[in-house]
Amino acid sequence: MVANDAQGRNVLKELQDDGIDTSYMLVAEDGNTPFTYIIVDNQTKTRTCIHTPGYPPMSPEELTKESLSAALDGADIVYFDVRLHDTALVVAQEVIQRKIPILIDAEKKREGLDELLNFASYVVCSAKFPQAWTGASSIPVALVSMLSRLPKIKFVIVTLGEKGCLMLERSMTDAFEAEEIDVEALLESLEKKVDQSSKMPKCITSKANLRISADGVGSISGRLLLGTAEVIPPDELIDTTGAGDAFIGAVLYGLCTGMPAERMLPFAAQVAGCGCRGLGARSSLPRRTDPRLVGY
Repeated sequence: MVANDAQGRNVLKELQDDGIDTSYMLVAEDGNTPFTYIIVDNQTKTRTCIHTPGYPPMSPEELTKESLSAALDGADIVYFDVRLHDTALVVAQEVIQRKIPILIDAEKKREGLDELLNFASYVVCSAKFPQAWTGASSIPVALVSMLSRLPKIKFVIVTLGEKGCLMLERSMTDAFEAEEIDVEALLESLEKKVDQSSKMPKCITSKANLRISADGVGSISGRLLLGTAEVIPPDELIDTTGAGDAFIGAVLYGLCTGMPAERMLPFAAQVAGCGCRGLGARSSLPRRTDPRLVGY
């Protein structure tokens, strides 16, 4: 939702110029569109974000059943970042009835997040979220805890910035007779296989259908995948704003096009790396025809 102000009109125009259908976006005649000032430090490559929320916030009553139904027709997947949770829950309930998969962006604990996670098929989260949500002793243990507590989730990915990402994928068949392996030991074995000389994103994966366990948490049947990030030369690294969103957008694209996980993770890392080479969150995002993505 945007307001009918300069910011809102610019948002709509930018999306439309990129070929995105904005016909289902709500435009409020009053109030203001949310926006963020971002200050980038050229020396440290860090950023400071000053956010102004949109007003008035969107309410569930503004989303008619007819418009929601029309917007979801033909949808392959639905994404939530857990803002405006009351409205998001209304959408999620309709999505589940239609059996459309849901991806949740779990950046941090927010009101309504637990309810939305129960609807999720996929979760992508920030480095701090898994332990904050589960209280687990480490990230890999927290991932086992998340899949144990959320039986509908097919995979959870945790993004780790320049360290890449970690993905725990549930097997579609139980591996009751498979050898049980501790998740932290499994991660250690994958880390030893990383080619430290490689500058491009890679994916190292465990065997499939393992029984992956964590003390005090339980176990799940699946596999663990370790994705590396692109090593960007310092003189090419301009602005990391939106890198996480670019990664998630690429994961969504990968899911919609049927990419296997071992190809999807390097692809998403490559897209995020491209986005870090220009000022602003969108200026350097690659097109599908970008030569850097040809291999995917």
